[in-house]
Amino acid sequence: MKTMRPMRVAGIIIVLLMGVAIAPARGASEPPIKISSPDFSEGGSIPPQFTCTGANVNPSLRISGVPAGARSLVLIVDDPDAPAGTWTHWLLWNMKPDLQEIAANGVPAGAVQGANDFHKNNYGGPCPPSGVHRYFFRLYALDTVLELPAGSSRKALDKAMSGHVVASAEYMGKYAKPR
Repeated sequence: MKTMRPMRVAGIIIVLLMGVAIAPARGASEPPIKISSPDFSEGGSIPPQFTCTGANVNPSLRISGVPAGARSLVLIVDDPDAPAGTWTHWLLWNMKPDLQEIAANGVPAGAVQGANDFHKNNYGGPCPPSGVHRYFFRLYALDTVLELPAGSSRKALDKAMSGHVVASAEYMGKYAKPR
């Protein structure tokens, strides 16, 4: 078996490195997908009106940077600090990819709501039994529109989304019931 000459090996390495250095990053010109809220800061306290101790309505959410190829959006709101494991507070899917805001106490036109862990097809605000809990608002851009009926479970939604997520973002707020 012939061995490669050192110069030839060095040349191959240089060509490979040049290819990596000059290859454009995919989606580098597109801003990343983002979700935020004017009602509370990232990692901040969720105001009582958006919880079970207040009006129990969803906060306003802002969306930007959805990739051009997205066909629909999904929102999952959950609490990973719940005593029995992650507690799902809201499931929304088939939102239009050009959506820029979900209004407070609102559901976007055409969106489908699934069953949360309160066994309701709507937003169920933070309601921790004790202590401070984190609430994640997770946004997913999909390359498809889901064929999933209203009232479907988190498990069914996760399965339907599998293999179709093209971008995602999250925003977190905290809440503890007043003593």
